[in-house]
Amino acid sequence: MNRASLTFAALLAVLVPLSLLAGRVWISPFGGAGPDNAALILMELRLPRAVLAIVVGAGLGAAGAAMQGYLRNPLADPGLFGIAPMAALGAVASFWIGATWALPIAALAGAGLAMALLALIAGRTPAGAGGGIALFTLAGLMIASLAGALTALAITMAPSAFALSQIVMWLNGALTDRSWAEVWIAAPLTLAGIGVLLLAARGLDALTLGEAAARSLGMDPQRLLLLLVAGVGLTVGAGVAVAGIIGFVGLIVPHLVRPMTNRMPSSLLLPSALAGACLVLAADSAVRILPFVTELRLGIALSLIGAPFFLWLLIRMRRGTL
Repeated sequence: MNRASLTFAALLAVLVPLSLLAGRVWISPFGGAGPDNAALILMELRLPRAVLAIVVGAGLGAAGAAMQGYLRNPLADPGLFGIAPMAALGAVASFWIGATWALPIAALAGAGLAMALLALIAGRTPAGAGGGIALFTLAGLMIASLAGALTALAITMAPSAFALSQIVMWLNGALTDRSWAEVWIAAPLTLAGIGVLLLAARGLDALTLGEAAARSLGMDPQRLLLLLVAGVGLTVGAGVAVAGIIGFVGLIVPHLVRPMTNRMPSSLLLPSALAGACLVLAADSAVRILPFVTELRLGIALSLIGAPFFLWLLIRMRRGTL
């Protein structure tokens, strides 16, 4: 583990107990104060929610670092390339037909469809890695636009006011009322996705030298693309399946990690996963204690952080300091 990984692992070790104690009902770590059912609150409500925040954040962070490395664009985010919007479309479809029990399955099916379309469109190109990257970007934007349009159509034609409210609330992203069942859905898929992205690390490193140089070093552009599509699809699809749309994590955390590493993609993947876990866990703890009538949705909170951060990155890019 490099210095960045150790730093964020230590931060995560501090955030986990704090997240278990914080909430509308605070729990004392010494047992002298707090509700009578504190153990039940910890084990059945806060602990699975904290674990799920770590899992979702780790997947989004690793996916963001991989996407920025592959596209060689510090503004790249996994949500911009169709997988998250298609997963959201699948979940919206389950609300629309009233089969909310199938929501995780439908969301994962949507993510799988996006992965298949990306691989089909951009997975084979005679133009080499450069053509693959261009096709990947264009295909992802097309899939995201199509999924967004179909989601808007589903909202417009919602069969009932109840279904409409469910769709809108879910699209905002949250970890409220999640249980161990969601953890067992998301954790294996996210770990598998991060593992696939780690397999792509050497290819991403080679790509920093340029497409022609990377190919001369033995980098297979089709294999790298398929690894990226599978890894991002598993991590992002699993997160959307259990938590809804949670944006900007994959954009923010690589920039927090990059100054602490040698800036090579392989050195960013694991620290970005840990930093993503820290960010989502801290944000979820914060929304629980904010003095609002109802709990602020996690997706909204991270968008309020991410949008100014994105603007700051644009200003740095314009000045040539990014």
